[in-house]
Amino acid sequence: MSIYDLIFYLFAAITVLSALMVVSSDNIVRSAFYLLATFFGVSGLYVLLGADFVAVTQIMVYIGGILILLLFGVMLTSNITNVEIKKGMKNVIPAIVGIGIFLAATISMMTNTNWKTQPGEIPQTTSFELGKLLITDYVLVFELLGILLLIALIGAASMARKEQE
Repeated sequence: MSIYDLIFYLFAAITVLSALMVVSSDNIVRSAFYLLATFFGVSGLYVLLGADFVAVTQIMVYIGGILILLLFGVMLTSNITNVEIKKGMKNVIPAIVGIGIFLAATISMMTNTNWKTQPGEIPQTTSFELGKLLITDYVLVFELLGILLLIALIGAASMARKEQE
């Protein structure tokens, strides 16, 4: 077993265990902090896969934006920590069926396809190569997405302004 395998198993364990703690914790603030560990574990797995751009995007968007917004919302809302989270056996059977379907599909894909590669054959896509593709081959799509985001921003600002008037 190589050091790469050990690091992979470490990040996988962090991700799975913290995700289990997110759904099993009674306190919503603790669940949010366990979600932070889950996002870091997923980001570490992306780094191991050689997808550095996706890993940094995971950290900046999910941890830097969404999770911090969630934590501020939870902490600024009064009496949110005293809310009882309902637990019960009502959703256990659908969860077991869903996990079974997921495991069956995963095992089927792993045994029926020849996607297995050697450790040296993992394609490395860096953010430099991704940026080069966005500016050369996909410049039209890149510009259209920028215009679409600008239109969405103008629409959101106009909707917020109409509510104030």
